[in-house]
Amino acid sequence: MRPAELDAVTIDAYGTLVGLADPVPALTAGLRALGVERDAAAVERAFAKEVAYYRERSHEGRDDATLYALRRECVAVILSELGSDLDPAAFVDGFVSALRFEVLPGAREAVERLRRLGLALAVVSNWDVALHKHLAAVGLDGLTVVTSAEAGAPKPDPAVFLQALERLGVRPERALHVGDSEADEEGALATGMHFAPAPLDRAVEALA
Repeated sequence: MRPAELDAVTIDAYGTLVGLADPVPALTAGLRALGVERDAAAVERAFAKEVAYYRERSHEGRDDATLYALRRECVAVILSELGSDLDPAAFVDGFVSALRFEVLPGAREAVERLRRLGLALAVVSNWDVALHKHLAAVGLDGLTVVTSAEAGAPKPDPAVFLQALERLGVRPERALHVGDSEADEEGALATGMHFAPAPLDRAVEALA
């Protein structure tokens, strides 16, 4: 596609715009400080269980109260997998502090190139409402952000895409979505948008 054929680009967050720095060392140390002694391999397996649990429920973190409840449930998954009877509430803060996100290679430059092209931008992601803070922490706080938690349904449901397009004031056929999953592609196409697969920098380079 050519930039002249577009008014906006929406971008998936995890796996397209940002990634997660290895949280296992921080989780292992935090649990140890609370008396839960487990090796890194066990903590890694427990975290993988938590990730699977969270993916199905990220849209439930709609506000401070529901986000805390979701995080407590996620910690409970980890502790259960580790065979610990620690109260999940005792580790919620430690769990959150262990999650450190990073901008993926080439993604920041791709965002800047899209801005120079004059295209409206939005992040569209299956995530809880804390995504706004995570993006601000890595210097990406100037973007419109719409999460599945705000839309009330996860991708591939078109709701999150439609909400983003409404905020940007753009018609679906004049927008491109870049993402790394089948849900990204299915949801974007169902909305009437164009789709390009991640990585973001390659998708942006293809705009000619």
